[in-house]
Amino acid sequence: MLWLLLIPEWTKWSRTFMPDVVSRELTFGQAVREALAEEMRRDSRVCIFGEDVAEAGTPFKVLSGLVEEFGTERVLDTPISEAGFTGIAVGAAMTGLRPVVDIMFGDFITLTMDQMVNQAAKVHYMSGGAWKVPMVMRTTLGATRRSGAQHSQSLHAWFSHVPGLKVVMPSTPYDAKGLLKTAIRDENPVVFFEDKMMYTKLKGPVPAEEYTIPFGVADVKRVGRDITLVGTSSMVQVALGAADLLEKIGISRSDRSTDDVAAR
Repeated sequence: MLWLLLIPEWTKWSRTFMPDVVSRELTFGQAVREALAEEMRRDSRVCIFGEDVAEAGTPFKVLSGLVEEFGTERVLDTPISEAGFTGIAVGAAMTGLRPVVDIMFGDFITLTMDQMVNQAAKVHYMSGGAWKVPMVMRTTLGATRRSGAQHSQSLHAWFSHVPGLKVVMPSTPYDAKGLLKTAIRDENPVVFFEDKMMYTKLKGPVPAEEYTIPFGVADVKRVGRDITLVGTSSMVQVALGAADLLEKIGISRSDRSTDDVAAR
């Protein structure tokens, strides 16, 4: 969904910046994988649980190669029991690990609601700050790929209404890597939604150098003065396309773009 609104000239937005010169490009899926690999090398507590995450590298092949580098003790194939391995991850996080749970399709988060909503999100509060749950749930959103109706939903809004959970929806490969690294290092449970259609189709610059992106900061993708377009995930690309169309029909000011496209 997109919102159009007029903003006064004095409005200022917080921004995060990608370096001006980036010598390489990665697909969205490659950026996710690189973030996981770098964090697993940096911190031996980081591990991955999920269905087909090891040898298969997930149905989208995003995790290919990780089990060869880190072994089956840190990249763990689980039974088909989202409730079970998500509950294991909550306990593992409470006792010192930093698990990354892979839910193959976002539709299957319905099976993890008790573990995430009633346990992970509330442990820190109910323990008076004594316990933390530093875990990440990675999952997908979006339709197409000829998937069935129960493999094609976008359910991110559900978790967005739960105090104690952080919800992240990257829109570019640069964002995906920097935000996932921040999520893994966070002391709270984070749900990380990835549009499955961006894994191979979206490519963009990603620095080889270490970087993270802070949570809670809207990124202005394109600066303008007249109209603000706000999007999340893959809709940011749609918003950028809309900004190009507006510019072509003369909605511009001093040769500047007409729109601020804010993501995250």
